[in-house]
Amino acid sequence: MSKGIDDYGSSLIDQAGVTQSLELNPSTESAWIEVIHKMDSVYADLVRYQVELEQKNSALEEAQQFIDSVLSAITDVLIVCDTEGHILQVNPALEKLTGKSSETFIGFPISEVFSEESSAMVDQFPEKMRQESLVDCEVSIRCADGSSAPLAMNCSPRYDRDGGLDGIVLIGRPVGELRRAYEELNQTHMELKQTQQQLVHSEKMAALGRLVAGVAHELNNPISFILGNMFAFRRNGTRLLEYIAATDHHAGDPQFLSKLREKLKIDHIIKDMDPLIDGTLEGVERVSDIVQDLRRYSGSQKEEKVRFELAPTIRKAANWVVKASRIKPDINYQLQEGLEIKASKGQIHQILVNLVQNAADAMAGQEPLVLTIICNRNGDNIDIKVIDQGPGIAEEDLARIFDPFFTSKPVGQGTGLGLYISYGLAHDLGGDLTAGNHPDGGAVFTLSLPANG
Repeated sequence: MSKGIDDYGSSLIDQAGVTQSLELNPSTESAWIEVIHKMDSVYADLVRYQVELEQKNSALEEAQQFIDSVLSAITDVLIVCDTEGHILQVNPALEKLTGKSSETFIGFPISEVFSEESSAMVDQFPEKMRQESLVDCEVSIRCADGSSAPLAMNCSPRYDRDGGLDGIVLIGRPVGELRRAYEELNQTHMELKQTQQQLVHSEKMAALGRLVAGVAHELNNPISFILGNMFAFRRNGTRLLEYIAATDHHAGDPQFLSKLREKLKIDHIIKDMDPLIDGTLEGVERVSDIVQDLRRYSGSQKEEKVRFELAPTIRKAANWVVKASRIKPDINYQLQEGLEIKASKGQIHQILVNLVQNAADAMAGQEPLVLTIICNRNGDNIDIKVIDQGPGIAEEDLARIFDPFFTSKPVGQGTGLGLYISYGLAHDLGGDLTAGNHPDGGAVFTLSLPANG
């Protein structure tokens, strides 16, 4: 611009023919004024352009500084390559891992960064980028100490302003830390799982301990009956042996044997033999049933599903709790007799024991003590409701009533696992356990089970 102005001024002087001796005519003066104005305008534009250029340069420097700070803060390895797989830029995380400066990587193939066993896979990244992104490819990078560090590598395409493929971006996270974190998490999970199993088993055994008195009462009746029958067998056996021995010595004296037979009440003994045997067998079977119920209740093994009648199981579970508990409510049974279900008898028994025990505890200090148990069929399901006359369940507690370790009982009077275990057992049986408040007061727990397992 200034060169053009100088040329224009020189031409004016040459045309005038005289440089300083002649006076400028009006047209010449006007031309010079116009030239000066144009020069001022051009100078102002130059100043403005320079200010804008300095501002843009400052913005570029700030952007570059921001990008550099972001790249330095990234702990994952970052590598930027062209479409041929040659490195254009790396971040400090790679420098730290390999012990080399970024300048040593620029322009080299990406395969040289990685270990020998990973190089073949990495060489394919530029070509694969034309079809798809690569996610979580495990590769190994060469470290400063000569070892190899595994990375979970993600590879994405980089595009130019026209949407054309301009290169690839690789981001790798060290797998070693992830593995250590996973192993620690897995170990913690296993420990928590084992602790939970121990607590659940402890709760079951604690509940079993509360039933010892009731079970002892249950066992006492058949055992006492068996014991009495065995004394009768011993007494009758002695008389039978005496009579048999007499028949050997007095075989020819029917009158003597007849009197002895009457004296020893042999006919009465023979008549009572079958009832004594039947009663003893019944008592033994009763003891066996109680022992099997205890094994099903306390055992950790899975029990096969069988078809059985619900009403006797419900009564048995309730009687066990009432006989062992210091709180002895009257039980109002509303059971559909003859109703059968195919399920695990021991698990249902355990759920009912927990529900009845929970209902009895809820009615402590209440009058009258009446516990209602309802059982009937509801479509394809069978519903068992346990209704107490306690204070009911607080509204804020309904959502967490089945959470582990949740209990509204005072410290030392409950573990908070009884309902949690029962809820889990109900779902193991393919059913559900719900809680709510009865319109007439008290809490109602509903065990819903599929009728055919």
